Amino acid sequence: MPLHPSRVLRLFSIAVMAALLAACSHPITMITETAPPRAVAHLVPKKVAYVMTDAQREQQVVTPGGSGDRVSYYPYRDLEKSIRDALRAVYRDVVVLRTAGDAKANEAAGISLVFTPQIKTDSSSSSWLTWPPTSFSVEVSCTVTDASGAEVTRVRAVGNGTAQFGEFKGDYGLAARRAARQMTSQLSSEIRRDEKLR
Repeated sequence: MPLHPSRVLRLFSIAVMAALLAACSHPITMITETAPPRAVAHLVPKKVAYVMTDAQREQQVVTPGGSGDRVSYYPYRDLEKSIRDALRAVYRDVVVLRTAGDAKANEAAGISLVFTPQIKTDSSSSSWLTWPPTSFSVEVSCTVTDASGAEVTRVRAVGNGTAQFGEFKGDYGLAARRAARQMTSQLSSEIRRDEKLR
C-alpha cells in the first residue's frame, strides 16, 4: 500500500532533522589509557569472555554539551578497552565473543563465564559559552552467564566525571574519560566482591 504524500513528507522531515542533529554534534572520545592494577599472583585462574558485537561498536550516541550544542561518541567502541581492562584486573585470561549463545563453542574454548554488558551514558554542561560537557556519567550493567548460557549473577558499575573549561586545553572528552576511569575501577571491584564470580 503506497504511503500518503503527507506521510512521506513527514518521514522525510524527521530524517532531515535527525541528520542535522547528528551533523551539529561535536565528536568526543571516552577511551582512557588508565587501567586497574593487574597483580598476576592474585588473578582468578579462569578464562572469561565479554560479548561485543560489530553493531554495538558502530552505535553512535548523541547527548547534551554546553551552549545548546551536543556531543557524539561511540560508547561500546570507546569503552571496550575499559571493560576488558576491568576483567583483566581480576581474571587470568580474557577473550571477546560476538555472541553469548554458542554454548558448545564456549565450553570447547574453556570459557567459564561470559559477561554481556549494556551501556548507558549521559552528559551535560554548566557553560553557556562552550560546547564540551563539564559533567559526564556512564553506567555498565553486565549479565553474567556460565558457558552453557545459564545466568550466574549481574554486576553494575557507574562512573561520573567532571571537568572545567580551564582544564580542557583541547581535550574536550576529559569529563567522559574521567567517568570511564571511575567506572572501570568500580567494575573490577564489583566483580572481585561477588563470590559467584570467583
